[in-house]
Amino acid sequence: MLKTAQVSGLAGELSRGLKPWRARRSVHDPGKALLDLAVTIALGGDCLADAAVVRAQSELFGAVASDPTISRLIDSLSADPAAGIAAIRAARAAARATVWGHRCPWGGTEQQIVVDLDATLVGAHSEKEGATPNFKRGFGFHPLLAFVDHGAGGTGEPLAAMLRPGRANASDAADQIAVLDAALAQLPEPSRRQVLVRGDTGSGVKELLWHIHQLGLSYSVGVWGRQPVRDALAALPKQSWKRALDTDGLPRDGAQVAELTRWLPDTFTGWPPGMRVIARRERPHPGAQLRLTDEDGWRITVFATNTVGGRLADLEVRHRRRARAEDRIRGLKDTGLTNLPLQAFAKNQIWLELACLAYELLTWTQLLAWPDQPARSWEPKRLRLRLLTVAARLITTGRRRILRLSKRWPWSDLITGGHHRLVALA
Repeated sequence: MLKTAQVSGLAGELSRGLKPWRARRSVHDPGKALLDLAVTIALGGDCLADAAVVRAQSELFGAVASDPTISRLIDSLSADPAAGIAAIRAARAAARATVWGHRCPWGGTEQQIVVDLDATLVGAHSEKEGATPNFKRGFGFHPLLAFVDHGAGGTGEPLAAMLRPGRANASDAADQIAVLDAALAQLPEPSRRQVLVRGDTGSGVKELLWHIHQLGLSYSVGVWGRQPVRDALAALPKQSWKRALDTDGLPRDGAQVAELTRWLPDTFTGWPPGMRVIARRERPHPGAQLRLTDEDGWRITVFATNTVGGRLADLEVRHRRRARAEDRIRGLKDTGLTNLPLQAFAKNQIWLELACLAYELLTWTQLLAWPDQPARSWEPKRLRLRLLTVAARLITTGRRRILRLSKRWPWSDLITGGHHRLVALA
């Protein structure tokens, strides 16, 4: 990961961006300290004190700041969290452009970029600042996140994250717009022209869709089954339903799709022009808990898009693939988000930004080191178990350092091959 930070220019960007927070005659560079902390989180750390893992290996990581120094740095950044987060995000955006310049995550520059919006709940086991009860009768935070999807052959990157109290509404339009704008700012300039914004029903709010429409972007978001939608479903002819597809593009038994746009009543107003409303119905799987909105044994879901043309089944599959955002959330929770370890809300905002940076370091390492290997799509747990926490011996001889891995380790070739690819890029 340190080689990835070097190849991407992240280390230098962090040092330059955080220069205003460096005290006079200080020994440790704030950018280097934050990078060490991000590496700690990427390796599985969940608190500031876990930096001892990298501090104990100075041969690999160099001089690492002490716990009090790291704590003071977080204090100074949290004094003005907006400025601190802006500096970190600027470094992340510059590094992302460099990484994508080395290797495009999608294998081509013409493919549409998909940005997924989603929210999740993070529990708190003490009365931390900003922690409140949530709609699931838990207690903690309700961050709103944006990821860029690398597609079926890869993973994804957390572009933006907003820490919010647990009682925050998942459908808050102002928060959705702020996170989307922050996510778009993370994309390289040429990549912002062909973006599809994807989300569940929490993103199906008029203000957000108007914002996307004014930006000239595409969207595919869930829609609540309110009365106008129910009226359209009731007026829809039975022959309008067509067979749906599974994620492999094959016909899916017991699932159908239909477009509701022309059947929507006049009361369905206030939405941006060009919006299409598409419904999917499917027989619930055995053992599924039935809902009040299920009709005649069908489970119906509805989404809206402004994409012109295309088969309904293909548009529906594209929308359903937003479930990959749940995989990205699971990976982010395994990389620092499960526990927000600090008491102050502003400090946990900084921690959340570092968790995103740590997840990006893992993703960029996979993209650059193993672009055509199964390791490209491994989740953080598997990546750590097989490649990042391997017993080895570091030998210094003849002014050279040699890292000796066990020949019996099944993934030694992946480690050495990935290292050689990163060295070639450097």
